[in-house]
Amino acid sequence: MRQLNAILRHILHLPFKNLTLNACMQMQQFHCSTSHLKHNKLWNLGKINHIALVTPDLDKSAALYRDVLGGRVSNKQPLPEHGVTTVFVELGDTKIELLHPLGEKSPIQSFLERNKSGGMHHICIEVDNIHEAIKDLKAKNIRLLSEGPRTGAHGKPVIFLHPKDCDGVLVELEEA
Repeated sequence: MRQLNAILRHILHLPFKNLTLNACMQMQQFHCSTSHLKHNKLWNLGKINHIALVTPDLDKSAALYRDVLGGRVSNKQPLPEHGVTTVFVELGDTKIELLHPLGEKSPIQSFLERNKSGGMHHICIEVDNIHEAIKDLKAKNIRLLSEGPRTGAHGKPVIFLHPKDCDGVLVELEEA
């Protein structure tokens, strides 16, 4: 019986030494019943692309990250279609996005009015297939802030998820 358990553990790649035959079989059944889950999903969540901070003074905030903290800071990039001006701070494989309102209809102007000193606005997470992610999230009753993806600051498709459906956090998905 011990030899059979050892053989099963080896075949099933189980790290445990003292499993009964029945426990081995149950673990294999569980593994087989769940292993299909990740293979049937048509999109996957990736790494954090950036964390966006709204600032009342873009030059002052850029200077803080560049001159005081020693970060690599991009030039200002106006994005009139989004109503913001952005500056990116490079942090290894992720970034901080500094946001400042651009124009009278900026979607972040009301955020800045409520938070005079600025603050965290959203988190951006990469996905490998934004169109499949949108279909899946709609099917799961997650509200989107636009009908479909728009081109984001990095020239890639993005979509924002309603914060009320994401534990109070505004989530941006960006295709990797």
